[in-house]
Amino acid sequence: METTKPKQAFIFTLQSLNQLLWPAVCINCRESICETDKDLCQKCWSQVLACTGTDYCGRCGRDASKFALVEGACPNCQGKKINFESIARSGVYREAMKEMILALKKGRTELVSIIGFLGNSTLEGSGFYNDIELFVPVPLHWSRRLARGYNQAHLLARKLKHPTAKISNNLVRIRRTKLQPAMASPTARARNVAGAFAVRRRNNFANRRICLVDDIKTTGATLNECAKTLKDAGASKVFALVLAVAGQNAI
Repeated sequence: METTKPKQAFIFTLQSLNQLLWPAVCINCRESICETDKDLCQKCWSQVLACTGTDYCGRCGRDASKFALVEGACPNCQGKKINFESIARSGVYREAMKEMILALKKGRTELVSIIGFLGNSTLEGSGFYNDIELFVPVPLHWSRRLARGYNQAHLLARKLKHPTAKISNNLVRIRRTKLQPAMASPTARARNVAGAFAVRRRNNFANRRICLVDDIKTTGATLNECAKTLKDAGASKVFALVLAVAGQNAI
């Protein structure tokens, strides 16, 4: 007992010194936080939780009351061709969630710790957790990947925990498309990414159940084209997991 007290006092002194010299800050807004706040300040945590607490359509990912769903589809996506079986999202694209996703694209890779936590919570709560055989990050064109230094979808995929599913990078983007936010309409977005993806010759997609991974889904044009390409390569099922869905209109 006598030897543990000096040891505990030494550890407490080191922790206090560490807090004095390198005070903890929110990795999103950079405001000071307590050591127990787990990377985000209370304001950012409350915004993130507000973004993740609403019901949504499991087919398109948009906000929708569960009472508005007919055969699993909301009024917004009924009658539309969606090439993936279902989608799971962490939240909606606003406030702290939006800030973190944009910051991650601009080099703030330390945000992966929080983003990975959100992604794993989404994965575990999805209805397709036990069906997945492969994670496939939505790819960047090689020129954008080279300029940024990483693919944020791949960073997220690496943080996802699953007992058997592995990451496959055999889906590639073969054409440098215009940035999707610059496209005004869903039709323009779909045309922009049409034929933009391909699979490597020695891919491992035949008869596999795949989970596409991306940061944002707006109209779903990119996910739809990726899912089509994977199914053309023999995939039996394609699911989608995203951090946030943009363009919300609650139904």
